[in-house]
Formats: sequence, C-alpha cells, structure tokens
Amino acid sequence: MADFSRIFTATTIALGLGLSPLAAAADQLIIGLQQEPTSLDPTADATASIDGMMTMNVFESLTIVAENGEVQPNLATSWEVSEDGLTYTFKLAEGVIFHDGTSFDAEDVVFSFNRAMAEESVNPSKDIFKPIETVTAVDPQTVEIKLSRKDAFFLFNMGQGDSSIVAAETADTNTTSPVGTGPFKFDSWTRGDRLTLVKNPDYRDAGDVALDKVEFRFISDPSAATAAMMAEELDAFPGFPAPELLAQFEADPRFRVNVGSTEGEVILAMNNSKPPFDNIEVRRAVATAVNRDEIIEGAMYGQAVPIGSFYPPHGTAYVDLTDAYPHDADKAKQMFTEAGVEGTTMTLRVPPFPYATRSAEIIQSELAAAGIDAKVENVEWGFWIDEVYKKKNYDMTIIAHTSPNDMGNFARGPSYFYGYDDAKFNELWAQIETESDPAKRDELLEEGQKYLSDQSVHVFMFQLPLLGIFRTGVEGYWSSAPVLYMPLKGVSNAG
Repeated sequence: MADFSRIFTATTIALGLGLSPLAAAADQLIIGLQQEPTSLDPTADATASIDGMMTMNVFESLTIVAENGEVQPNLATSWEVSEDGLTYTFKLAEGVIFHDGTSFDAEDVVFSFNRAMAEESVNPSKDIFKPIETVTAVDPQTVEIKLSRKDAFFLFNMGQGDSSIVAAETADTNTTSPVGTGPFKFDSWTRGDRLTLVKNPDYRDAGDVALDKVEFRFISDPSAATAAMMAEELDAFPGFPAPELLAQFEADPRFRVNVGSTEGEVILAMNNSKPPFDNIEVRRAVATAVNRDEIIEGAMYGQAVPIGSFYPPHGTAYVDLTDAYPHDADKAKQMFTEAGVEGTTMTLRVPPFPYATRSAEIIQSELAAAGIDAKVENVEWGFWIDEVYKKKNYDMTIIAHTSPNDMGNFARGPSYFYGYDDAKFNELWAQIETESDPAKRDELLEEGQKYLSDQSVHVFMFQLPLLGIFRTGVEGYWSSAPVLYMPLKGVSNAG
C-alpha cells in the first residue's frame, strides 16, 4: 500500500496442548504462525497476520497481486482507465456469493469503499483511499471509481487486504466472524491456540482449491516452533522464527527450507516528536553507534540483507546507502557529547518478536559503548499497539514494516508514530505517488531514499527475510512475499 505499513510482530504464546501426533492429511494443512491477531478484519486492524490468514483466502479485493508483483483481475474481471488516468471502470465477476449466501454485486463495492473512506473509518490504510473522489454502481456488474488526482499505486492498492470487499450485512462482525467471498470460509478461532478455515464449496473456482481444511496454530516461541516442526505436528511454518536452526532442517529430507524476500524493512525507530530525537544530530549519532552487520549476524544469524534507507534491496529503485553512517563508537560518543545527551537514558520498547528482542540486546550494548544507557523494555503486542503505535509513548522501538510501497509513511505527519513531519519530503512523496512513468518514479524513489537517510529519521537496519520450513509434499507456497498475504488457493499437500 502507498501510505501506511502493516506492522509485523508477534504475541508471546505458549505452544498449545493437544497437538496431533502427525501433521494434516493430504487434503488438509496445518500452518504455524508467529503472530496471533486481535481481530480478523484486515480493513480494521494493522496487524500483518490478519492478511496472512484472511486476505485472498476469506476476503477478496477487486484486484490481486501475483507473486511476481503483477496486478491481476480478481473480483473485477477487467477494467478500463480513462485517458486522463482519473476514471477506472471495473467489470465485476458474475455469480459470486458471500459465505453467508448473499450475492455480491456493485453495491457491495460502493459500500466497502464508502466505509473505508468515511471520517469515522478505522481502516489501517485509510490514506490509500484519499485519491478517490466517487465510487458509483453503474449497474450490478459495473463500478466506476473517479479519482481527484492520479495515483501510481491505485490498482496495486486495490489488491490489498485494506481494500477487501465486505457486505453491509456482516461488516460489523468481521472482526470475530469474518464473511467474505474467498476460496475458504472461517470455521473457528480458539484464542491463544489456533484458527481454522474450511473450503468454500460455492467458490467460483472451487475446482482449483486442493485443500479442504487449513488450520493455523499460533506459536511465537522459536524453541516451540522448532519442536512442533521436528515432531511433524505442523506441515508448514512460512515465517520461521529461528534462523539459527535452518541448517538442521536443510539436512533433514523430511523438510524443504525456503529463504525468500519480503517487503519488510526492519528499523530502529526513533520518536522524532520528542527530545532528544527531535535533534537530527542525536539521530545521526544513534545511527553511527549502531552496527547493522553485528545485528544481522547476532539477531538473524546472517540471514538478512542490510538496508540504509526505507526501501527493499530487491526493488528497481534501490540505492545502497548502508555506508552513510559507518559504525564508530568513539565518534558516536563524541556526537552525543556535543549534543549534550551523553550518559542519558534512552528507553527501547520492543514487541515480543525474535528479530526485535534479539536486535535490542545488541543495540543496547552498542549504545552503551557510545556512552548511552539504553533501557530495554520487552512489552506485549497489545501494549505496543496502544502505547507505542497509538500514543507515541516511547523513545525508540524496533519494528518491521512489511507492506509494499510504504515510503509514504514518512508523509503521514506528526500524528503517525514516527512523529516525523517534513514539508520537503511530503512534497516529494506527492510527486512519487502521482508519477505514472515507472522510470521517473524510480528516480524520485531514489531521491526519497537519500533524503530519509540524510535526515536519519530512523536507523534502517535490514530487510526481513522470508524464512520458511515445509514438510516434503507441501507445494504451491510463494517463495517470496511481494504483499502481506499468501493465497492458499494454489497450495497442495501430498501428505
């Protein structure tokens, strides 16, 4: 999405009792997940695991993004764009019904978009709807969307979980009992343990769905995740939390190991709205004190690619800025002294996720070497969302932003949890999101990366890898993640 990033972290959950002694049968799949969400509605909560389970499995959008990043038809079978790039006319799939038996048509699209754009909307990516001026049902199978300005990411954004099409009859209860049009239906949710989906027999392409049942089990602890996989209690763990153990699985013929890329930039975020981080020299000193190579080796066991700004290394506009602030503890200490903050305490609040907690320990030591007392606070996900994300009650934190095209986070203004507000960058982002020429847009994105690095808004550490463990016979999973979701429609399990 263009202006907002899903947050990827995890709640600490003990391995539940009652795991079956063997993984699922051939027509079923048991998947381990690190993160249990507090809601099941991707249009109402920023937690990344909602998309991982629900988007394109239970809920669908007008478009869908393929593994190669290409925008393809979905609930909209085709579309036309006016010459000025401001009017999109979508033709909708026929014969589609929601899981509760009600029919899908253009009015559902109008309702979903008006709901997302409403002043009281809680959509986590509300900004992606800002360019939309009107949404009109031309007839039951045709929707016209008019924009107030060009949006280079519009069709891509229409394929995100935030743009899911929901029905007026069930929208208010989707947080706990989701009803969509996708290939799988919600079956049950045992909080703290598991969530189950079953095949939707009325899905328009039901013949292409190999799995009858999918069960997600929430296991955030790396040791518990490893034990469950080795005991074959799980068929897959697509976001495996223990990179140090990959070799163990690679040597075991029962498993297939995948190391892919994601859109997730892992950052040491600094609250730019409060002292001392409203001082650019302090932020630069922190960047100089941090050794990202040491963090990658110690926290990720070498399984990550360093970044120097807020953009994925596999992107077409990537600029290598990792040398912008060479690690130098003595220089950082001098910079802190000159800024008048040497010896002060800076609190580092981190969510309970291995990449964050492990990185925090290393950063704490690195800042100590530069004369800063970094106090690490490990907090639960709900606390992080409320205190850090919503209230900006923090000095520093560590988080991965897993959404694509999300450099626009830095143009969200002081209300966003970065506390960053810069007129020059806001103007630059406005150019980026309206530039339709890919080559020119890449040039602007390069400029944006350099600007954010120069401003040292955060410490840009590494790109979150997609580490997956799969039992032999599980096929069809994406090897990389261009978006937050992983469609299960094409996944099979030979048992």
